[in-house]
Amino acid sequence: MARNELNTREKRAMAAISTDAGNMLIVAADQRNGMKAVMTDGPDGAVTFEELAAAKADLVRYLGNEASAILLDPEVALPAIPDNGVLSRDTALVVGMDASGFEEVDGLRFTRFVPGVTPQTVLDLGGDVAKMLWYMRSDRQDAASRVGQEIKELVSACEAAGLLLIVEILAYRLDGESEEEYAAKLPELVAGATRVSVECGAKVLKLQYPGSAEACAAVTTAAEGVPWAVLSAGVDHTTFIGQVRTAVANGASGAMAGRSLWKDSLSVNHDVRADLLTNRAVPRLRELQDAVDRVK
Repeated sequence: MARNELNTREKRAMAAISTDAGNMLIVAADQRNGMKAVMTDGPDGAVTFEELAAAKADLVRYLGNEASAILLDPEVALPAIPDNGVLSRDTALVVGMDASGFEEVDGLRFTRFVPGVTPQTVLDLGGDVAKMLWYMRSDRQDAASRVGQEIKELVSACEAAGLLLIVEILAYRLDGESEEEYAAKLPELVAGATRVSVECGAKVLKLQYPGSAEACAAVTTAAEGVPWAVLSAGVDHTTFIGQVRTAVANGASGAMAGRSLWKDSLSVNHDVRADLLTNRAVPRLRELQDAVDRVK
C-alpha cells in the first residue's frame, strides 16, 4: 500500500488534474515576474499588471483550456479568469499559494505564502487543488526542520479543508557550491527531498527532473507510492519531452509544464500571442500529453 493514501475527495481531485489515461498533465501559469520576463515586447518590469493579467487570460483561453488542469496565481490571474468565464468547465483549477521570491536564513531559502491565502481561500477562488512550493536542501534539512514543519502544517490544513495539496520541492545551489558540485548532488537532493516530503505527509509531489533514468527510479522508490510529476524548470520543449518520457518510464505519474510550453509564445500584443499559443504552444501540449500517456 502506498504511503499517504488519497481519500475519496482527493481521488476525485486527482482525476480532475489527469488525462483520460490517468496521468497528471497541468499547464503551469502561476509565474509572475518570470512571465513578464518572457513577454518579449518589453523587458521584465516594463509589463504592466493589466498586460500581465491579459496574457494570463489568453494563456488559459488558447492553451490551458486544452489541458486537464491549469495552475494559476491568486495575485494576478484569480479570481478574474474564472469570474469572467475564461476557464473551461472541463479544465481543473490548481491554485498556487506561494508568493514570488524567497527569504534567505543562514544560507537556506524559504518561500512565503501569498498574504492571506489559506486552503479556504483556494476553495473560495474556485480551486480544485492547491499547490505550494518549498525550497529544500535535503542534505541539510529533514522532517523536523522548519521546512518539514511547514509541509506538515499545510498538509494537515488542506486535509481539514477537504483540499488536495500538491507539494512542489525545488533543490538549489548553495553559496560557494560550484555548478559541478551541485549537479553531482542533484539526484540525491531530489530523492532526499522526496523522502522528507512523504514523511511529512505529502500526497502528490511536483519535482525537478533528477538527471537520469536511474535517478528517476530512485525518486519513485523514495516516494513509496506517492505520485510525482516532473516540472519543466525552464528547459526547452524538446529537452523536456525527453525528460518526461524517461521520468514516466521510471515511475513518474505525469508532468507540470510552464515555460517549456509558452515561453516563446507570449507577447504584449494580443493577436500575436493568440496566434503563437494556438499554433505553437498547443501542438507542444499535445506532444507532452503523448509523452505523459506513453503514446509512441
